[in-house]
Amino acid sequence: MHFINDVTKFFYGSLRNETSRLRSYAVKCAYKYPTKVRIVEVGPRDGLQNESKSIPTDVKVEFINRLSATGLQNVEATSFVSPKWVPQMADHSEVYSKIKKVSGVSYPVLVPNMKGLLTAMQHDVKEIAVFGSASEGFSQKNIGCSIAQSLERFEDVVSTALDHGIKVRGYISCVCGCPYDGAVSPYDVAKMSLALFKMGCYEISLGDTIGIGTPGAIRAMLQEVMEVVPVENLALHCHDTYGQALSNILTALEMGISVFDSSVAGLGGCPYAGGASGNVATEDLVYMLQGMGIETGVDMEQLLATGKYITEELGKSTESKVARALSRKDKPMKFLQSFRNPSVLNN
Repeated sequence: MHFINDVTKFFYGSLRNETSRLRSYAVKCAYKYPTKVRIVEVGPRDGLQNESKSIPTDVKVEFINRLSATGLQNVEATSFVSPKWVPQMADHSEVYSKIKKVSGVSYPVLVPNMKGLLTAMQHDVKEIAVFGSASEGFSQKNIGCSIAQSLERFEDVVSTALDHGIKVRGYISCVCGCPYDGAVSPYDVAKMSLALFKMGCYEISLGDTIGIGTPGAIRAMLQEVMEVVPVENLALHCHDTYGQALSNILTALEMGISVFDSSVAGLGGCPYAGGASGNVATEDLVYMLQGMGIETGVDMEQLLATGKYITEELGKSTESKVARALSRKDKPMKFLQSFRNPSVLNN
């Protein structure tokens, strides 16, 4: 009997020790997330570019001005691209000229070539973004040239921008898969990332354009890219086509990524990636990060109001699950606060 009791105590003690060890490991894992995340709002450009009906310039301007009041530090304003390719961005000069430039907020614009850069420079643009692809098929469809040719084109654009004191961000599309070529090798993503980083792009945004990625695919891709580009110079751009965006972002957070692109109300899609749904909704991203005690600087109430404004103007429903859920509450912010765990928020 004593033997049985001793064995029971041994196993019980071992179980308690193991439970304590696992609990300690879980706590340590929680602390490895970044304490602060910077969100790059791409709604006014990536979110609107695929809308079929023409959106009035004043609506775009008001949309950006409202986003500027939410606490977001980066609001991608427009694209200086030919209206032949993206008709929705035909008013790029007017939009950029009319928006209120809030101190502390950056308003990057997309430029496809030197012509786009020179036009942007006429409007005193402070930051641009160039966009390439990790797959040959998408590069040909999206910008009409091979990957090698695109890098040659970018060299002139990036060097000219930097010579004029303009910051440059690099986008890479199809980091997990391509609608034309299928699977994309993490090695190809890393090679493209390194090329843009060496050119002088201060940050490389890795885009899962068709939303095909899973946490496993994102982890493998990031591991390869982080071998050649410092983690502090990387960002993740997730589309939610397969419902994997937040899971993929959580994986990236665990790996030290602290910059994420998103679009209010989950707006977006790509003209050259049929079937790709919108970007991860900014409201959903902020909700998750705030629930983890990670600082974003974003006012959720203002963000929800901005999402409501643009979806009403577009005549469509929000794709944000958080916005949908809270729209049914009389006092959404009070409701949210009642579910926040102070022990998490105070960490």
